[in-house]
Amino acid sequence: MKVPFSWLKEYVNITITPQELEEKLFSCGFEVEELIDLSAGISRVVVGEITHIEKQEGTEHLNLCRVDCGDYGHDLAITTGAPNIFVGACVPAALDGSTLPGGITIKKRMMRGVESNGMLCSGAELGIHDDWYPGAEVNGLLILDKTDPKVVPGADICGVVGLDDFIFDISITANRPDCQSILGIAREVAALLGEPVKMPATDYTCPGAPDAQIHVKVEAPDLCPRYLAHYVRNIRTAPSPRWMKKHLALAGLRSINNVVDITNHTLLEIGQPMHAFDLSTLAGRGICVRRAHNGEKITTLDEKEFTLTENNLVICDDEKPVALAGVMGGLNSEITPETSELLFECATFARDSIRKTSRALGQNSDSSARYEKGVDQYSTELGLARALHLIEELNCGDITTTAFDCSDGTPKTRKTVRLIPGQINAVLGITVPEAAMQDILTRLDFGVEIGADGIWTVSVPRYRDDVEDFPDLAEEIIREYGYDHIVPTFLKSAAVTTGGLNRPQKEQLKLKRLLAGQGFYESSTLAFYAMADLDALHLPADAPERQAIRILNPISEHLSVMRTLLAPSMLNVIVENLKKGNAAGRLFELSNIYRPHALPLTAQPDERLSLCLGVFGPGEDFFTMKGAMEAIAAGFDLQFRYQRAEVPYLHPGMTAAVFCDGKQVGVFGKLANEITSALKIAKDEKESQNIYLAELDYPALAECFAADYRYKPMSDFAPAKRDLALVCAEEVACGEIEATIRKASPLVVETKLFDIYRGENLGAGKKSMAFSLVLADPEKELPPDQVDRAITKILKDLQYKLNVTLR
Repeated sequence: MKVPFSWLKEYVNITITPQELEEKLFSCGFEVEELIDLSAGISRVVVGEITHIEKQEGTEHLNLCRVDCGDYGHDLAITTGAPNIFVGACVPAALDGSTLPGGITIKKRMMRGVESNGMLCSGAELGIHDDWYPGAEVNGLLILDKTDPKVVPGADICGVVGLDDFIFDISITANRPDCQSILGIAREVAALLGEPVKMPATDYTCPGAPDAQIHVKVEAPDLCPRYLAHYVRNIRTAPSPRWMKKHLALAGLRSINNVVDITNHTLLEIGQPMHAFDLSTLAGRGICVRRAHNGEKITTLDEKEFTLTENNLVICDDEKPVALAGVMGGLNSEITPETSELLFECATFARDSIRKTSRALGQNSDSSARYEKGVDQYSTELGLARALHLIEELNCGDITTTAFDCSDGTPKTRKTVRLIPGQINAVLGITVPEAAMQDILTRLDFGVEIGADGIWTVSVPRYRDDVEDFPDLAEEIIREYGYDHIVPTFLKSAAVTTGGLNRPQKEQLKLKRLLAGQGFYESSTLAFYAMADLDALHLPADAPERQAIRILNPISEHLSVMRTLLAPSMLNVIVENLKKGNAAGRLFELSNIYRPHALPLTAQPDERLSLCLGVFGPGEDFFTMKGAMEAIAAGFDLQFRYQRAEVPYLHPGMTAAVFCDGKQVGVFGKLANEITSALKIAKDEKESQNIYLAELDYPALAECFAADYRYKPMSDFAPAKRDLALVCAEEVACGEIEATIRKASPLVVETKLFDIYRGENLGAGKKSMAFSLVLADPEKELPPDQVDRAITKILKDLQYKLNVTLR
């Protein structure tokens, strides 16, 4: 929000520099994003009075002027081609070495054989228009008003035309809607400086005759808790006075006419959006605030047509909508030069209603921006009174006694907060003197009454809707008292440590580094996706992963549910990489998933870590993912066992469940063909695309980690190696054979499948699997007969348990 320094000084006696005020505002919680010096870029430009004019020889349009610039020279020769010069005119004179907006530098130079000592300036060359200074937009020089005591030869032009000012560009946080105005910031500045606020005048008289036919009603009080309207007749549109034009120009607005300018001025000054309806255009001479009917249409002042729904709040006459409540007026009720009677509106609208309407229709305005943060009912009353005062002051029309106040019954009194000073100190963690507390609250317009029992009763200004209880008052006190008074202290439960990572953090970091060593890159995705992402995985309707928590106000439908599975997020990342031409890659993500205990939510969901891996590309296969699993197992000294599994989104013949210590910790496999074919990637990529996914329950995996990792030295004794070619039924899994081998002999330290063979000589339904076994004893070298006995025991167990024989 832009706040002119000069406008602030109309309400508060400010004796410090703009730079000092900037620091004070920042110290009490208001971020000044930029302090704009309006005179920046203008130097050595002064008032010059033309004392003599003569035609310059050899030209038709150039004149040589003698200019009195006070202390800079009483008889400077300056050439100009402006048509509106005359002897006695006071104009801006840019002297030798001066600068103008846009980085322009003026130097004296020869013009047609005559030395010109500068340049006489127009308003455009100073970067101003008529609202800044009358005559700034004429075709020629800016002629200054000699009746102004500031207009004397040699005076700095910035002080004459109002460029000796600063603009504070302040970021207003959502919890301080009362500061969305010049008056709101002025109240804060007054509190900072200990000065009183000079309130703008709000008195007016009602000489105009009433009109009993006018009627106003509110049918949606939940969306419009307060609606004020006042009838003004005999409207007299005219240009606004110079002071009002200047206020609007400083805030970046152009003047239109006195009536429209009053509504814009009230918006800036009080923070209250207003609208004025041409009463002659209102059917039935009435106003009704209601929800729109589905399919109803309105054309706004910017000539855009919108189709409305019942979620939109509209201002209507007896037949049609005439304004989008809180957003913009309708084209069918705008003020024209023929307008003779107006109905002024000031209202308080529900902020969520305005925000939803503005976003749904893609229609934003200064009014909607303020309503979205909130406008209090006090400002509604003050805004209308201020506007009516200006109507009378500028003689824009005759104010009548016809007025309306539609309210939802909210009390028009201050709310109170009861507290003891100790509660404030408990929140802040320091001791603020009671006298300082009372002084600060009084300066911020809070009323303080101290009872005999020591309890304070604090009355809250009506424009401070953000203050509910004593913690809010503690915030008000500390930002004025000074955050630098807060002394860092330990929490009661805090402990001094040597720092570093705890065990779970070290394990997670080890896992990430291990995967990075396998060629994986870490990805990070949002904790939300759409139900459509779960649909794309062909999950059955009763799948627990479909019990997802819906977001009440999602940013978009694509981020509408909290994820119950990492696979959709990983698949989306893979698809985006393929679209961007990354044909291969290995990715992993270790993030939380959210599983509700029941829907609708009655308790916090089960929030647990999940590890998802994704590999894609022509060189990747099932064993790439299995290799990653084995690397994890080896890194944490675990033994994984694998079994065939069925997962809706994975290929039925290329999917395995991962077991550790007898419990399932995850699954991995190739993405199902029908899901791959539905991906939004190039058609020629779908047929040859290899996408493999894995998802592990990290807490279940972490339970398998050893309680203490110890270094194991390499054995001094050479291991024994044996290869076994085994014949088994097709349904026997590799994991079952490996588990049986390991259980049969404690000497087996490694098993590795290195070949699978199928042929007619094996018989129907048979296959041959070749394993390489490593046997070792850390205490001694294994003799051949002991190795043979171990192999015999392994073969017997295989035949007895799995009907597996040696080929």
